[in-house]
Amino acid sequence: MERTRRSLAVTVLVAVLATGGCGGSDDATPRLKVQVVGTRPHDPRAFTEGLEIDGATLYESSGLAGQSNVRATDFATGTETARADLPAPLFGEGLTRAGATLWQLTWQDHIAIARDPVTLAERTRVAYDGEGWGLCFRAGRLVMSDGTGKLTFRDPGTFAITGSVTLTSHQQARLNELDCAADGSVYANDWPTDNILRIDPDTGAVLAIIDASKLLPPTARVGLDALNGIAQIPGTDRFLLTGKLWPTSFEVRFVAE
Repeated sequence: MERTRRSLAVTVLVAVLATGGCGGSDDATPRLKVQVVGTRPHDPRAFTEGLEIDGATLYESSGLAGQSNVRATDFATGTETARADLPAPLFGEGLTRAGATLWQLTWQDHIAIARDPVTLAERTRVAYDGEGWGLCFRAGRLVMSDGTGKLTFRDPGTFAITGSVTLTSHQQARLNELDCAADGSVYANDWPTDNILRIDPDTGAVLAIIDASKLLPPTARVGLDALNGIAQIPGTDRFLLTGKLWPTSFEVRFVAE
């Protein structure tokens, strides 16, 4: 039987709680929280794996074998402008736009798909080793996560590996969806927790831990999956956050606790 992330969540969450999550009581990493400044509807059928805003377009990749797709919507209106479904058994994962190419990962299928960023039509596929989780584009290179505490850098044209960096602290984090922000940081969902890590991609230092646990109360989480999906809103200090099967996306700022 196919193993999805949801089936892993209980086991991993127990481990996270047992070890105190990201950092212990002596952890000096700055801690932030989310300040909600707005909400918007989110497709509750979307098992969100990748989220990115490029100009006026919101891109979203959703997972689950046989249900995976990628879509583009007008960020201001929410109108869907393009959509492409992935054939089973492909499990869609993170995505990012790098110039004239939209790259989309798959989870355990070892395939990255290069797409037209307007029509979302598939152009080519590239094989890679390991698992694909999150993806973003910064300073001429793709930044990829694989569910560990490591970020891998790839060429945006060929998808070849050009380097990597490992977190210098919080090495137990399972880096998932990524956002390469305007400040040069990489923001990463730490699956399956409600933490987002702000990372220096050049050194691997964790610059801050953002607690997003207050976005949805426990009573509203019945039947939902983990927080996943982070995208900076261009030209602002705000981010769009959502989760797998969540009915709502949140526009937030990251502020001191």
